[in-house]
Amino acid sequence: MRSWIFIAALMAASVQAADEKTALERGDYGPLDKAPTTALYDYPVQVSEHVFSAIGATQPPTYENAGHNNNLSFVIGSEAVLVVNGGSNNALARALHDEIKSRTNLPVKYVISENGQGHAVYGNHYWKSQGATLIGHVDAQHEMDEKGFGGLARMREYAKEFAQDTDLVNFDVTFDDQYALDLGGLAVIAKIYGSAHSPGDVSVLIPDDQVVLAGDMAFHVRMPPIFDNTDTALWIESFDLFAEEVSDWTIVPGHGGPTDLATVTAGTKDYLVFLRDQVQQILDDGGSLDEAYQIDQTAYKHWHTYDELAARNAGRVFERMEFE
Repeated sequence: MRSWIFIAALMAASVQAADEKTALERGDYGPLDKAPTTALYDYPVQVSEHVFSAIGATQPPTYENAGHNNNLSFVIGSEAVLVVNGGSNNALARALHDEIKSRTNLPVKYVISENGQGHAVYGNHYWKSQGATLIGHVDAQHEMDEKGFGGLARMREYAKEFAQDTDLVNFDVTFDDQYALDLGGLAVIAKIYGSAHSPGDVSVLIPDDQVVLAGDMAFHVRMPPIFDNTDTALWIESFDLFAEEVSDWTIVPGHGGPTDLATVTAGTKDYLVFLRDQVQQILDDGGSLDEAYQIDQTAYKHWHTYDELAARNAGRVFERMEFE
């Protein structure tokens, strides 16, 4: 009898331990690494004739994914290559460069960062050493000025040897509205549609291929993070402008694989509208921040990073809408 009691207790403890694991540890957000022979989380896929993207983990940054938790893309013209997002560190940038070299011997002349976040800019240190011109929105540069070194220290903590020799470098070129490049008969346009997820969020359009590298304007698979400086009302307005221009294009968001407008509308605008409607009801009823944290978002529980972001998102929307 005692042996059966012991076994039952052991099984109960095992179930409890499993329940205490995070969503990341349980594998809810996918494998910790898909490409163990490279620093990249996964190998690049060809999106169109000229566009390739290494789809990052839809997870928080970890040692296992080396900080490759956003999409690192490149566009090959007849004279030059453009990289979109420098990567979280030099190791990722170097690994992406190796993938580019396996497809073309053209030089990487330009790097556009989708915003000023670490996984978009820290690897620019490597690209600068390769002679590339670094391009970003003026607000993204301000974000780097304000938060860049703090984020760099955090990246060094989790990335360990992947972070070796990585440092913060400024953009060579900043722009306010849009910036056009010619890769040799192939036009590329970096454009800001307005305020979105974070300061300086830009999308990169490749009109000949009908492809847009949307950056953090658009989400699917992963829950959109709402920062303390995110204005969700303006994000919805910006998204509508974005959607009008790329309605029938292939969309590569900042996180998650290539998709279409309907999918990122459901993953971005529809979620923001839902959250704002719920918060507005709480405000109309004289409710509190605690009630915002309790908003039922289980319809989105299948999204990666739900556990980390759902309640936080609701709280931040409430805090901003109180003063709208």
